[in-house]
Amino acid sequence: MPNSHKEMPKVGFGLWKIPQDICADAVYNAIKAGYRHLDSACDYGNEVQVGEGIKRAIDDGLCTRADLWITSKLWNTYHAKEHVKLALEKTLADLQLDYLDLYLIHFPIAQPFVDFEDRYPPEWITDPAVGKMELAPVPLFETWQAMESLYEKGLVKQIGICNYNTGLLHDLMSYAQIKPSVLQVESHPYLTQESLMRLAAQYDLDVTAFSPLGALSYLELDMAGAAESVLEQTVVKQAAQRLGKTAAQVVLRWGVQRGNAIIPKTSRPERLKENLDIFDFELTSQEMDEISALNSNRRFNDPGNFCEGAFNTFHPIYD
Repeated sequence: MPNSHKEMPKVGFGLWKIPQDICADAVYNAIKAGYRHLDSACDYGNEVQVGEGIKRAIDDGLCTRADLWITSKLWNTYHAKEHVKLALEKTLADLQLDYLDLYLIHFPIAQPFVDFEDRYPPEWITDPAVGKMELAPVPLFETWQAMESLYEKGLVKQIGICNYNTGLLHDLMSYAQIKPSVLQVESHPYLTQESLMRLAAQYDLDVTAFSPLGALSYLELDMAGAAESVLEQTVVKQAAQRLGKTAAQVVLRWGVQRGNAIIPKTSRPERLKENLDIFDFELTSQEMDEISALNSNRRFNDPGNFCEGAFNTFHPIYD
């Protein structure tokens, strides 16, 4: 893999939906609790505050920069080759960093450029007055070449992709001069993605699973119902009772025991510690199989659903 300067920690702190007013403290508290893997993105709209939390933690001696694994992501509006480096430099400035450990293409979706001065982060709609998602004719090949250039310049230690399917992975591997090192996708017991995981391993890709607890990340967005919580499944509750752990810890353990990194999100101090405390027990092979058998291919984060409802554009990227 390109410049595998250190190993990505198996449990990271996911920064999606952390409000700006509490984000710096949340990052600081996460580092204080033992997190060394932070998963950020331009589109989350809180990288300035993430940077403040990181700087305070380093200044207070909680860690060094070298101790941390910082991931961020290239947004859809910066896919053109002339915009990729600009987007990264903006992220680095906001995070107060000289380099990223990992930079990912956030979605395999190219949209028209939106100047930083006009709106940042630009989100999904190019012109709010029009209220529609627009696409730009930028091939992923061009975007990946620009990502490779960032690696060659030493601005990022590793490069990778998010939300790619198997077909896009095959295509990327056919032209990449610098291979991706990480694939980040949604995965939890209701969306095990077995074929994609197997292919990632075949290509020697590490996998980071976002939304590892499934529906819990989407309740407040009305993208999931309370009845969809995997924490209420009998096999999960029985394993938790056997182990003296919480149902959430069992589901997170299932994720890392599959071989993936996971990035749960919480701003509650007690949950920060709980989510890290999953390395002193193991699920049995039967428990692993029974939790995996909960798969129903339920994808909560699907542009094919939310883009049409929110941005007046039907744009599926998964079959």
